[in-house]
Amino acid sequence: MKTSEAAKLFASKDDFLLLTHRNPDGDTVGSAAALCRALRRAGKTAYLFRNDEITAKYRPFAEPYLAPEGYAGRFTVAVDVAAEKLLPTGFSGKVDFCVDHHPSNTGYAPKSLIAPSKASCGEIVMQLIKALNGSIEPEEADLLYVAVSTDCGCFVYANTKADTLRAAAELLDCGAHNQELNVRLFRKVSRARMKLEGMIFSGMEYYRGGKISFVTITQDMLRAAGAVEDDLDDISGLAGRAEGAALSITLREQENGESRISLRSSPEVDCSEICAVFGGGGHAMAAGCTIQSSPEKAKRMLLDVIDEVWK
Repeated sequence: MKTSEAAKLFASKDDFLLLTHRNPDGDTVGSAAALCRALRRAGKTAYLFRNDEITAKYRPFAEPYLAPEGYAGRFTVAVDVAAEKLLPTGFSGKVDFCVDHHPSNTGYAPKSLIAPSKASCGEIVMQLIKALNGSIEPEEADLLYVAVSTDCGCFVYANTKADTLRAAAELLDCGAHNQELNVRLFRKVSRARMKLEGMIFSGMEYYRGGKISFVTITQDMLRAAGAVEDDLDDISGLAGRAEGAALSITLREQENGESRISLRSSPEVDCSEICAVFGGGGHAMAAGCTIQSSPEKAKRMLLDVIDEVWK
C-alpha cells in the first residue's frame, strides 16, 4: 500500500495492537511507540504488545504504551517485523498489517506498507503519522529519533543516506531532544559491557587477510563479565570496527547451545544472501540467522558458506 492508503485504512480502524519483533531494538520499539501515540492522538485505542524481551535501555520508551492484562485488540500491526518467526514470544493471534523496511520481508501480512529503501522503519512510520495526523508532536519526534538513529548507528552505518539525515533534521525541527538521546543511547554503557568489550576485542579473529573479522561471545564470557541481555545492545557493531574488514561477524552462544549470528558488511558482500542459507535474512549489509550448533561448529559452517557465496 501507499502511505496515504495506509493512513486512510488506519483512520477507519480502532482497537490497535502493535507488535515489536523478538530481541527488540530501538527501531522496532521507537517506531511502534511513536505510531501508538499518534493513533491515540487520532482518537484511537492503541497499545503495544507486552514483549518481555524489551531491555531496560528501551523499556522507558515503550512503558507508557504497553497493553493492560487481557487486551487483545481488533487490528494487529507488526512494526519492523520481517517474518512471522520474528513475532514476539507469547503472541499467537493473526497479523492484519505490517509496516517494515526489510527487503527480506516474507509478505506474511495480508496488507502492508513496506519501503526497503529506507534505513529504518522509523522513517516509514514518520510519513505515516504525518499522513494520519498532519503533524508530528515532540514526544513522537523523540520516539522516531530513537528508531532512526539506532538503526543507522547514530548515522555512521553504511545504510545512512541523505534521506536519513533529512528525516533526522525534520525530527529535530519537530522537537526531538537529540543531544539528550544521543548521550543516553550511544555514549553511556555499563561496567559489565566495558569488561565484555575488552574480552571481545582481545579475542577477535581474522580471516582472508583481515577482510573478515569474527567475534565469538560465549556464555562463559557473559558470566565472567557479569553481563546480561541489557548489556548487549548493538554488540554486533563492535566487530566492524576492525580496519580493513569488509565483512564482520558476531556469533553469540545461546543458553540452549544454539549460535545466533549477526553479519555486517560493506557493499561488496551481501549479508542477506549468506544468512538465507541458514533460514535467516535482513538487509544486504546487515542480516542475521540462527545456527543450531555449537559456536565452533557454527563458525566452520558459516565460513564455508561465505566461501561459496562471496567468491
